[in-house]
Amino acid sequence: MPHVIVRLLSGRSEEQKSRIAEEVTKAVMAGAKCAESSVSVSIEDVEPDRWTEDVYNPDIIGNWDKLYKKPGYDPS
Repeated sequence: MPHVIVRLLSGRSEEQKSRIAEEVTKAVMAGAKCAESSVSVSIEDVEPDRWTEDVYNPDIIGNWDKLYKKPGYDPS
């Protein structure tokens, strides 16, 4: 039962978010070899001035050893 949380800088349209959720679902189904009904995807908007404090520090730096895809940027 994979659940994926996608955090994006705010400003994406509902159409873009739906497309992202569809593509993430396909990737998870292929990678985890599970049914579409087993996958859920949520998308959370993050204001640009909150990215470092709300996402980068706790979820990226704070979980560096758990990241399978590390970012190529440093917001500081």
